[in-house]
Amino acid sequence: MTKTQDFTAIMKDMMGAFPVDTAAMEDAFKNTAALNEKLSGVALEAAEKSAEISSKWAKDTLNKLGEMSKAKTEPADYAKAATDFASASAEVAAENMAAFAEIAKKVQMDTVELLMAAGKDMTEEATAAVKKATEEVTTAAKKATAAK
Repeated sequence: MTKTQDFTAIMKDMMGAFPVDTAAMEDAFKNTAALNEKLSGVALEAAEKSAEISSKWAKDTLNKLGEMSKAKTEPADYAKAATDFASASAEVAAENMAAFAEIAKKVQMDTVELLMAAGKDMTEEATAAVKKATEEVTTAAKKATAAK
């Protein structure tokens, strides 16, 4: 009977011939995690501010509805209360929409800043990695040439 060849040693030798820089992978993972943490912070801050605006807006609307729903002595007062509520609601809506727009603008600016910084860091890391790989290949080529 024929014996099956054990490829463990062959694979080990082959993988050893192609070294992998795990430090670069670890750095990339750490950098990605740090970027995600910062981006999450931006998103959570925006969500918190948006929730505050929405909550305040709801409270103001309920207070105005309370004022509008009070009993009036004259029928014309009901029309005036409805008109006052509508105009106040429109004014508050415009203010709150402007506040939401400011939050969105800040999120956009912060995100662009983070991504620009991350891109710069990645470019620097890639340049360093290529330089290191070039040096290693050059050294290996010199050794191979000298060995002949």
